[in-house]
Amino acid sequence: MMILTIEQLTEYARGLGLEVAGVTPAGPAATWEAYRDWLAEGYAGGLERYLARPAAVSRRADPRRILPAARSVLVVAASYAGAPHPPLPPLHGRVSRYAWGEDYHRWLLRRLKLLVRWIAEEQGALPARCYVDTGPILERDWARAAGLGWLGKNTNLIHPRLGSYLFLGVALLGLDLEPAPADELPSCGSCTRCLDACPTGALVAPGRLDARRCLSYLTIEHRGSIPVELRPALGENLCGCDICQEVCPWNRKPLLAQQSKSPPPGATLYLPELLLLGAEEFRARFRHTPLWRATPEGLARNAAVVLGNRGDPAAIPYLEQVVSSPRSDLLREHAAWAIQQIKNGR
Repeated sequence: MMILTIEQLTEYARGLGLEVAGVTPAGPAATWEAYRDWLAEGYAGGLERYLARPAAVSRRADPRRILPAARSVLVVAASYAGAPHPPLPPLHGRVSRYAWGEDYHRWLLRRLKLLVRWIAEEQGALPARCYVDTGPILERDWARAAGLGWLGKNTNLIHPRLGSYLFLGVALLGLDLEPAPADELPSCGSCTRCLDACPTGALVAPGRLDARRCLSYLTIEHRGSIPVELRPALGENLCGCDICQEVCPWNRKPLLAQQSKSPPPGATLYLPELLLLGAEEFRARFRHTPLWRATPEGLARNAAVVLGNRGDPAAIPYLEQVVSSPRSDLLREHAAWAIQQIKNGR
């Protein structure tokens, strides 16, 4: 039986809508110690509730602690460099590119499993585990080892042709596969545009992110009050943030290639209706999108902050409705802050 080549894997992966694929032998993760140190610094913030669990930390050190039979790590990537950000209508907020469509966890996992099924059909039954941001795996480290790119100063994986707008999927396989060729990759060089552009200073050093200050973390993962000193930095960002990727020179060509496309309606959202959105309506609208992760309260909190930052007096009646409503103290406090911001800007 012939071992599948990386060219065969890549060709089949492309047929599934996965732009690139790579393979590397299973073994110790090269960046695990740096990851452990990052956790010890407290940079994970509230993500520690699952990232810092001892079992999860241990498993990230070596994928064979997840699947003892693992002999290869297969990594795939799909680009989400989409259309240009649309003009922002009044009382609207921006949504990060990754959240413009269906939840990537769902569709990417489906495609990754199809790829693994094809491998099993070609090579015989094999133990396998597939993950898309759902397992104790250092995805970017394995993508780098599999030849898909390098780790940029903004902490994202950067592919020389596709840039950093990439969804990653990882499959642990109990099978020896041909590893990716060790091609020499470019680097970020002396460029520091991402560090300079971050509005909160979350990129504390090249390749070092303090999640507690990151707008993506604050608008999606963070539960509770957004620190007052960081609220103006949210600007128009309702959910997620693309700033460190927008300024990256390696994303210029991938974005230009999408220049003629139109963004979907979900690229911006009308904020007043999010302020009082009930749990059932939130489920109906966002259950199968990445915005589900933000929770109804988190999305309403973010909407209040963005309305305050935009400074449009037309938002005040909606915010006052929140302040006088039986909503949570968290929402009332953020709405009151937004009202004061708007009034101070008059």
